[in-house]
Amino acid sequence: MSNMLSNGISGLNAAQVALSTVSNNIANASTTGYSRQSVVQVESIGQSNGTYTIGSGVDVIGVQRAYSQYLTSAVWSSNSSLQAATTTSGLTTTLNSLLSNSGNLQTSLDTFYGGFSSVASSPSSSSTRQALLGDASSLATVYNTLGQQLSQQRTQVNSQVGDAVASINTVTQQIATLNGQISVASINGTPNDLLDQRDTLVQQLTGLTGASVVAESNGSISVYTSAGQTLVSGTQSYALSTKSNPYDPTTTDVVDSAGNDITSQLSGGSLGALINYRDNTLVAAQNQLGQSAIALANSVNNQQAQGLDLNGTQGQAIFSVGAPSVLPSSNNATGGATVTATVSDVSQLTSSDYVLKYTGTGTGTNGWSLATTGGQSVSLTANADGTLSGAGLTFSTSGTAQVGDSYEIQPTRTAANTLAVSLTDPSGVAAAAALTASATTTNTGSGVAGAVSVTDTSNANLLAGAKITFGANSTYSITDGNGNTTSGTYTAGQPISADGWSLSLTGTPASGDSFNVAANTNGLNDNTNALALASLADAGVLDGGKTSVVQSYANLTAQIGTVGSQATADLTTQTSLYNQALGNQQSLSGVNLNEEAANLVKFQQAYQASAQVISTAQSIFTSLITAIQG
Repeated sequence: MSNMLSNGISGLNAAQVALSTVSNNIANASTTGYSRQSVVQVESIGQSNGTYTIGSGVDVIGVQRAYSQYLTSAVWSSNSSLQAATTTSGLTTTLNSLLSNSGNLQTSLDTFYGGFSSVASSPSSSSTRQALLGDASSLATVYNTLGQQLSQQRTQVNSQVGDAVASINTVTQQIATLNGQISVASINGTPNDLLDQRDTLVQQLTGLTGASVVAESNGSISVYTSAGQTLVSGTQSYALSTKSNPYDPTTTDVVDSAGNDITSQLSGGSLGALINYRDNTLVAAQNQLGQSAIALANSVNNQQAQGLDLNGTQGQAIFSVGAPSVLPSSNNATGGATVTATVSDVSQLTSSDYVLKYTGTGTGTNGWSLATTGGQSVSLTANADGTLSGAGLTFSTSGTAQVGDSYEIQPTRTAANTLAVSLTDPSGVAAAAALTASATTTNTGSGVAGAVSVTDTSNANLLAGAKITFGANSTYSITDGNGNTTSGTYTAGQPISADGWSLSLTGTPASGDSFNVAANTNGLNDNTNALALASLADAGVLDGGKTSVVQSYANLTAQIGTVGSQATADLTTQTSLYNQALGNQQSLSGVNLNEEAANLVKFQQAYQASAQVISTAQSIFTSLITAIQG
């Protein structure tokens, strides 16, 4: 009878624990990170009287959570990829919006080049010239606005990098604290609630940065970055921190607890996406936009210098643009060299950034080496004046460089921000050709003077004029307006050049024939250079003369559009993968209310049955006592 009573009591207790567990499941059905719990009960060891064994009821040995490390790790991994895709998609969407809403640079370019066509139609009109300068100002403003917006987004991304690092440190500290609590609580059983809390924190962490998790024997976990740096070990967390880039103080880099720069090693999560977007997509967009601005200013200014304005003087620059940025490393020796850079060949200018490094006498080119920031070596040429040239740039150094000193060169990064209109006088638009050529009326040969093109706008004798006199056997001499004389032999089809100009002839000059090259005196009505300026819309300027300014911007928008489309597609894919991983995990760990309702009825009935067993045992015991007393 006592055995019957103890069986009933054990069943009652087991049912009570089960009911409490079910009610806890129901209460947390919507709690993020909660794992369904269930009672683990075993049959008590029965007692044998030598002939048979009588059961001793049931024992509750624990309450366990429905959990799979494999499924949970899959959720963490897919969450890291999802948050990275979400961050990238948001940033690229913003970038595409900036390009499309920045005043429509493509339209501004078309309007600007069209303005030269208007000037060519009415070269003497002051109003068309003034309208052209207005178009130039509007174009510069669009470049400035877009450049500033990209710079602002860069500032925001750098701020977000700092915020992400702070969040990572907060989460890792909480994980380390939970590690300690779990280790202590595990002595008295499995602390399911603490384990769920820690798993939720790990999922938050993987959303911030890629991480790997290793379970330890004492119930704690160790957490590492995607690059292998320790974030959590036992009850100790190892904080990441931020610092300014050694070249660019406006760029936020990430360092580990030992002070090592791990920026380029981080991947996954929102932090990895922020860094990847900033250092690749955004930098490329800024540099390509700046490259376009430099190409615009250089090509227009160069063609402008090949013509004459209404005052009969050589055309002055319409645009100005800032020089390449040279950023010395904060690790350079004190009092080292000073480096400046200029764009010397726009056709060779790329959208890359470079590192110029001093490697010591007897090495490199005059002790210097040049490479892209990605590490690709770039050829350097030493010039007679002591400067160095490479990648369309010319570098000047002063002072004493120390071995290891380095400088980051950003040729185009801020060019769009600094583009400005420097010409304010409408009469300064050089619509006319700078030079004309004419044959002497007494010539007897069939030679005909063609157009005179300008080959060196900086030549001091460009507008001095010259006389070309032919002698026997196609020889000729050139005497310029300052009395300088040069000579040569004419080859049909080859131009004759001097003082920064080049003249093409057709036919065959006779001995004694002469031709005159002189500054254009018909500047008021001549539109030759205006037409040449208008044609720059389709003229190759970049990539060795293959890509026009208009095409370079079209390439930029197409590239960013492709990046945005890829980011959107990746977000769709990663969302699907995450939902699949989460569904698999929740099929095991999630709370099914229908199932819990059934369990509630089952354990309620078990409780009532056990109570009935106890009541029956009591009744039998009472009857037995009454019979004995009778």
